[in-house]
Amino acid sequence: MLLGLSKIIDCPGASLPFSTSVDLSDLRYGVSFPVSEPVQAEGTVRNTAGVLVMQGSLHTTIHGICDRCAGEFDRKVEFPIDVVLVTELASEENEDEWVFPLEGDSADLDDIVRTVFVLNLDSKLLCKEDCKGICPKCGKNLNDGPCNCRKELDPRFAALEQLLEK
Repeated sequence: MLLGLSKIIDCPGASLPFSTSVDLSDLRYGVSFPVSEPVQAEGTVRNTAGVLVMQGSLHTTIHGICDRCAGEFDRKVEFPIDVVLVTELASEENEDEWVFPLEGDSADLDDIVRTVFVLNLDSKLLCKEDCKGICPKCGKNLNDGPCNCRKELDPRFAALEQLLEK
C-alpha cells in the first residue's frame, strides 16, 4: 500500500496519520512461517524541518516453535516504527536500514512494515524469555519441572567423588 505524502512534503510541521494491515504469511523465518495473521501498523508521518519522520508501532501474534524446548507457542509482539523517508538515497554503499526512499510522493508501507518487523524479530524464537529448554539426556521439557537425570561430574573430580562414597 502506498501512502501519499504530497500534502506534507513541502510543509514543515505538517503531519499525516497512517494505518495499515500487511499480510506477512509468506515470511519464512528459519524453518517456520511465524506470522499467519496480518500485521497491524499505525502511526504518524511528520515533516520535521524538511525531514519526513515516520513513527508508530506494529503488532501481531507470532505462532512458532521454540528454539530451546521445541514446544509450539503463540505470543503477541509489538515493535516500534521509527524510520526516515527520503526522496533519494545519498549512497547505495552506506545505506541505512532505517531510511526508506519515497516512490514519487508516496511511501511503500508494505515494504516499511516488512523491514521493521524482520529487523525487530529476535534471532531465536522462544516461547518465553526464560525458557529452560530440554534435558540433553532424557529430552524432558525443563519448563515442566526438573528431570530425574543425574548430573555428570567433571572427570577431573572423579578421585574426589571416590572420597565422598567412603
